[in-house]
Parts: sequence; C-alpha cells; structure tokens
Amino acid sequence: MNKTEMIETINGFLIEEFEVDGDTITPEANLKDTLGLDSLDYVDLVVTVEMNFKVKLGEADFVGIASFQDFYDLIENKIKAKG
Repeated sequence: MNKTEMIETINGFLIEEFEVDGDTITPEANLKDTLGLDSLDYVDLVVTVEMNFKVKLGEADFVGIASFQDFYDLIENKIKAKG
C-alpha cells in the first residue's frame, strides 16, 4: 500500500466512522476539532486503525498529533516499523 492509498483508506473510514464531510479532511486541518473527538472517540479511532492496518496504537502515540498530516505520518511510521 502506498501513501496515497493509505491516506484514502484513512479518510474513508474517518468519514464513515465519524460522519464528517470529506471536504473538511485536509492535511493541515485539526484532527480533534474536525472529527469532534472525545476520549471515547479516540478509542474508536484506535480500534479502527488497528483493524485496518494491523498496527498497535497507544495513548503516547497521540502526543503531538494535531493535524491530519501528523496522523497520516504516525500511521505510515507504524506500518514501516511493523515491517
């Protein structure tokens, strides 16, 4: 899976899971504000990512994650580290 496919997959499940307009998801947009995330939503987000990409995410992974680009980079790095 290349980066473009990864981003399309992420955006697809974010749109479906969090019922947001796809036009609001841009690399520079704020992840939390755009998706309206609360603590339970983060759990849903982690589970969805783990199911789609077979990587583990922890609370510490979200430190410093503000934009969608930050989130994309996190997932990409997790996939690369997995091997």
